[in-house]
Order: sequence, then C-alpha cells, then structure tokens
Amino acid sequence: MHVKVISPQRLLYEGEAESVFLRGDHGEFELLDHHAPLVSLLGEGVVTIDWERRIPLKKGIAKFQEDECLVLIET
Repeated sequence: MHVKVISPQRLLYEGEAESVFLRGDHGEFELLDHHAPLVSLLGEGVVTIDWERRIPLKKGIAKFQEDECLVLIET
C-alpha cells in the first residue's frame, strides 16, 4: 500500500508499506493491503510503519481506501 504521514509543518513519511499500526479513538488497529475502506480518529500514541518506523503523534485522523493510507497528525 502507499502511505503518507503528514503534519501541519511537513510531510513526515511517504512510501510503500506492508503494514501500518495505529491507535484509534476506540483502540489499536493495523492496516494491511486490501483492507476495507476506513476513516478513524487517532489518539495519542505512535504510527508504526512496517513494524520499524515509528512516528509519535498527539492526535490525528487516518483514511484508508484503495490501498492508499493517508495519516494527518499533530505532533
């Protein structure tokens, strides 16, 4: 899937990934290729991409559709 993580200041990450792990407003979840379309608020925690890259956040929103993941965060 194609992943973009954006803060108000800059683009924090863009690239291909197999997995994105997020902390939603109702619990943690993982996005994989071909996941159902999704929009979720994000709580304080970390965006983890491919179990390696970690990006801290205070809050945000994630959208997944057609193997594209867009994560807008406040750091």
